[in-house]
Amino acid sequence: MSRTQQSRTLAVFAATAVAAALPLFSAGTAVATPAGDDCRSATIQYRIVDADGGVVGSDWTSQGGFHLWDTVPGNVEVRLAPDQTVGAGCTYPVSLAEYTTEGANWYVSGHQTLVDKATVYLTAADIAAKADTKRNWQRLSVKSPSCYGQIDLYGDDVTYDGKTGEGHGPAPYEPDNIVTPYNLIAAWNGGDKPCTPDTHGSPTPSSPAPSAPGTPTPPADSTPPASETTPPATPSPSTTPPTTSHVPPMSSPPPTTPEPTPSRSTPPLAETGASDSTGLIAGGAVLVIALGAGAVYAAGRRTRRS
Repeated sequence: MSRTQQSRTLAVFAATAVAAALPLFSAGTAVATPAGDDCRSATIQYRIVDADGGVVGSDWTSQGGFHLWDTVPGNVEVRLAPDQTVGAGCTYPVSLAEYTTEGANWYVSGHQTLVDKATVYLTAADIAAKADTKRNWQRLSVKSPSCYGQIDLYGDDVTYDGKTGEGHGPAPYEPDNIVTPYNLIAAWNGGDKPCTPDTHGSPTPSSPAPSAPGTPTPPADSTPPASETTPPATPSPSTTPPTTSHVPPMSSPPPTTPEPTPSRSTPPLAETGASDSTGLIAGGAVLVIALGAGAVYAAGRRTRRS
């Protein structure tokens, strides 16, 4: 092979090496697409069941509104309604919360105090089908109130207890029109007696200390305290909060127990946009380019000598 042919061969090799290295560099700039970007609202169905799983009242429904309970809905099964498409990465939280109230319906519910809450997360695997008559569905269970109360079924995992911070929201309160929870699917009210401090979870007041000898005991006040008055029987001129069976998807993955701790040695995929082998690939590309450049330089020197 002549020197001219050798120079041409080395030049072709160098150009090929550079062309092969370019895709390796561009591969490092790829960004992973978050799962669930194509998620849309989904329709929820529910039914009330007893402790043994027997259906109480009507079967699966998406009917909203406020209902006066005949049987306390302490156990509710939920699923995604049939004939709808849900993406593989979409998650829909559904919660059941039990409150004690100051009255037996929304109009006289007054202050509400959260007693218990349960949450499940529905996915495409929870869509109903015709052959699912004996399937076990996800169930929400809360404590049954023993006094005036309200039970809410809603489409998120926020705890509406009046506390601040992530995962908490304002407690429902009818006089000030605080219509939480948001994404309310259905609600039930009932009870036949006012709630005492015991039913709210507060400690029972201790007996007063005996008075010193010779000190007269003041007569008991015959007027009951304002906090124990019976709520008015006439509903106030207001409406119940709106309800809907269409639940939005979660914008972040549901919590796990225990919560995973990210590694500090290797950046996660969402931050780098590529796999952990990016550095190795880039290093190989640099080596290939260096070999190609050396080949071009050697070819030039041989040409000048000839």
